[in-house]
Amino acid sequence: MSGGMRLEAVTPENVDAVLELSVHPHQRDSVASVVRSLAEAYAYGERAWPRAVFDGEELVGFLMAFLDIEWGDGTVRSGLWRLNIGAAHQGKGYGRFAVEAVRDELRRRGAEELYVSWHQGEHGPGDFYRRLGFRETGELAGDQAVGVLAI
Repeated sequence: MSGGMRLEAVTPENVDAVLELSVHPHQRDSVASVVRSLAEAYAYGERAWPRAVFDGEELVGFLMAFLDIEWGDGTVRSGLWRLNIGAAHQGKGYGRFAVEAVRDELRRRGAEELYVSWHQGEHGPGDFYRRLGFRETGELAGDQAVGVLAI
């Protein structure tokens, strides 16, 4: 890491690079593609918060938060919807930075909790999220475990 980690909006200037971002092949079944995420961001409008993750001038990842979405139990929640760190950039702290950046943004917006869901398969990110302090709620979002972090 160069210490220049930051989030940027997805713009006409960086969208092609963002669309080319690819996770490890064994993770492709665990996280939706950036293409799908950007389509959902368009459909959800202000409820989606897509961002490119940069270190210096290098694109290293993509994230998308969800903002004030009504959950199945009638509560309104915000959290991390997608996290795609490029295959060559994993294990370097970018995922932690991305989660912390979403936490900080949600805190700024007045949220008290950050939710996330994850694929529970062999290569799923459950251990990563638990190391960051998420606790499993016991709920499922489809077939994914749901975790929450107090912010």
